Amino acid sequence: MPTSPSPRRAIKGAARAAPAAPKPHALWPRIALIGLLAALGVAIAVLPASLASRVLPSGVQATDFSGTLWHGSAGRIMAGGRDAGALEWHLHPGALLRLRVAADLHWVKGGFDIDGAADLGHGDLTLTAVQGGGPISDLRDLGVAAGWRGLASVRLQTLSADLSPKGLVLRSAVGEVDVADASSPQIAAGADLGSYALSFADPSLPPDGEIAATLVDTGGPLSLNATITVSPQARTGLLSGSIKERADAPPALRRDLDNVAQLHARDPQGRIPVDLEFTF
Repeated sequence: MPTSPSPRRAIKGAARAAPAAPKPHALWPRIALIGLLAALGVAIAVLPASLASRVLPSGVQATDFSGTLWHGSAGRIMAGGRDAGALEWHLHPGALLRLRVAADLHWVKGGFDIDGAADLGHGDLTLTAVQGGGPISDLRDLGVAAGWRGLASVRLQTLSADLSPKGLVLRSAVGEVDVADASSPQIAAGADLGSYALSFADPSLPPDGEIAATLVDTGGPLSLNATITVSPQARTGLLSGSIKERADAPPALRRDLDNVAQLHARDPQGRIPVDLEFTF
């Protein structure tokens, strides 16, 4: 008859099959990493929010800080000498191990507010999931012409830029901005001009950082189909396309378009070509 292994041999075989315990020296990197993360978390949780001013891009200043470096706010931000509203942030400490700053952001200027996520390194800035909106008149300090009114809705998948001593140089822009109930006292005596959609679809911008976008109407008295090219560095832009009044256009808008048509003749479809340069 076959004989069963002795208890002593069985125990010896089980001991060989058991996984080897980690060597003490192999645990030290893990312990050090956990300790470093804990130290970072404690430091960020107690350090004042004002330290965030040290990572701001050139040309941007912030004051009126409150909270901590982990979760804080700046009540007043100036960008290029212009009032740029207020900002609240919530840091992701893990990004500091990659020598980057990552945070969830909430930006407010008047009744206009935006939420998004930011990732900031030594030479670049990336914003993702940027959503929000509000009255465009509250953005007058940031370049919206005086008198323009309407409600904007912002949905940007990504917006990235390189950081240089002269400021931000845009690298990509993908998303949409809608404006409803647009009006200006300088056009059609302030009548409602309808709604419009501005779309960015540039995953990679040219080195000069110019932004190209399409602008179309989404309903209203004015039919518009145009492209917009903006140079943030020069703070100039060009709107190029065509416009035409619809059947329900108010008389004041028809008169304004007839005046424009005296300078730029209508095409066979009755559309008026436009090339409008602007600064901001």
